Amino acid sequence: MATITKSIKGGEFLIRETAAQEIFIPEEYSEEQKMMAQACQDFIDTEITPNIEEIDSMKNPDLVPSIFKKAGELGLLGISVPEEYGGMGMNFVTSMLIADIIGSAGSFSTTYGAHTGIGTLPILYYGSEEQKQKYLPKLATGEWAACYCLTEPDAGSDANSGKTKAELTADGKHYLINGQKMWISNAGFADLFIVFAKIEDDKNLTAFIVEKTFGGITINEEEKKMGIKGSSTRQVFFNDCKVPVENMLSERQNGFKIAVNILNIGRIKLGSGILGGVREVTTKSIKYSTERKQFGVSINTFGAIKSKLAEMAIRTYVSESLCYRAGQDIEEQINAFVAEGMDESEAKLKGVEAFAMECAIAKIHGSEVLDYVVDQGVQIYGGMGYSAEAPMERAYRDARIARIYEGTNEINRMLMIGMLLKRAMKGEINLFEPAMAVSAELTSVPSFETIDTSELFASEKEVLKKLKKVFLMVGGKAAMALQDKIEDEQEIMMNLADVMIEIYAAESAILRAEKLVGIKGESACSHQIAMSQVYLAEAVDKINAAAKEAIASFTKGDEQKVMLMGLKRFTKADLVNTKELRRQIADYMIEQGKYPF
Repeated sequence: MATITKSIKGGEFLIRETAAQEIFIPEEYSEEQKMMAQACQDFIDTEITPNIEEIDSMKNPDLVPSIFKKAGELGLLGISVPEEYGGMGMNFVTSMLIADIIGSAGSFSTTYGAHTGIGTLPILYYGSEEQKQKYLPKLATGEWAACYCLTEPDAGSDANSGKTKAELTADGKHYLINGQKMWISNAGFADLFIVFAKIEDDKNLTAFIVEKTFGGITINEEEKKMGIKGSSTRQVFFNDCKVPVENMLSERQNGFKIAVNILNIGRIKLGSGILGGVREVTTKSIKYSTERKQFGVSINTFGAIKSKLAEMAIRTYVSESLCYRAGQDIEEQINAFVAEGMDESEAKLKGVEAFAMECAIAKIHGSEVLDYVVDQGVQIYGGMGYSAEAPMERAYRDARIARIYEGTNEINRMLMIGMLLKRAMKGEINLFEPAMAVSAELTSVPSFETIDTSELFASEKEVLKKLKKVFLMVGGKAAMALQDKIEDEQEIMMNLADVMIEIYAAESAILRAEKLVGIKGESACSHQIAMSQVYLAEAVDKINAAAKEAIASFTKGDEQKVMLMGLKRFTKADLVNTKELRRQIADYMIEQGKYPF
């Protein structure tokens, strides 16, 4: 058997096969990671769950800041911060795990994520040594809370169009910042602001570290939001805010790069950050469906309810699988860069940047799974799901923001494809050669070679190979036909992104199940096998629909007919009895009384 070499390139999953042994699965956490996760869960059970109503009401302005400080005392705010700056110095996957667990903390998960991610990481990765020593210990321990001021009324997805200005004073010792920022999480109690502004007529933003005590900062009242009501969200105004020149973060005009790279990290952390929430909603739905009686029996005896519960679990399992697969790829890339002699902070940034496409996939898939799960949770609760007295109403409202922040899912879809094509044009990913091979295959005589499907997952992997050909066929043709105009065809880019997302998601689930079988044996993993099979069957249909829509939008005549024939060939898969598999999954969950995977 040929030796498998580990891929170190983001997006390469489209053109090569990945072995199960190459990926990390959540079942492989170390004892130390499990202890950290338990400490985080204990914190939620003690500090968040009993106070959830009061947190959301925001009637006590001191409550969230006091809980935040307790999180700092436990070390939860300094997971990613090196020990020399007062943190715990844990690795990337551990930071994802903590974000995962904290995801069940409702509004507080936004407070936590804004501080530990976009509030702290710009200084950790881009700050000077003096800036790190001055600020990181305060942020890691919770002595200070941080927020991130990028978005403006007319600068959302197009962040670089911000109008906030920074003007050097006559003595050259300070910058005066003037402008308005909005949707700023943690603004109500933040001590430190990462602020993006333009100097003179610069094309790109510059970042600054601004302390609240510098003055010239006024903050509006709390925004009235649909969900995450317990997280502080305010507008922030800077009026001649006097910032010492040494508080410029990184170099002049490097702000946009900082924003993009920190958002890459934020995306994969959001992907893992939904997991605690979806597991909790699924567990609550299982318990309620057992307690709720109709027609003399528990409603979870009905096939319609079982189907919902199983699908909630399947999508959760898949999102977990792809998230931790991507996280470990990033971890290994960081380690490789460090081994080559790269500075650790730069290695972390470059490691995440290398897998920016997978970060976007994690964000999109996770946020859409969250939306699906809470929606089904409301449905299972029925009338009580619509009542603010039951937990689903809050979960439903809180979930909706996830598809918007860290870049909307639409923007992320287009970024993924744009990035892939740019890397292919630069020769960083050999995409066009496989795409040409697939194009040639369309007009060749189909191979009738039989595949040995006796080995577990052999037929599923064959389906995955063909699904990758769908992407190469449609993406390759679209790139050739549209060339530099492809970025104007946003619908086609989103179709391609959907194909790419479903390939990565389905493959991740299958590889996780396969690796787990290698550890525990096939009989112990029957439900994980079933979940990956159901998801793959669903992915085939989604990919077929997205690809067909794309083909119809830029091809005609014989070319279109050939591509549709190719699509039919590449999305051919054995019929799976998804109803029966979902029932098996649901019965096991009901027996366990929780999300058990």
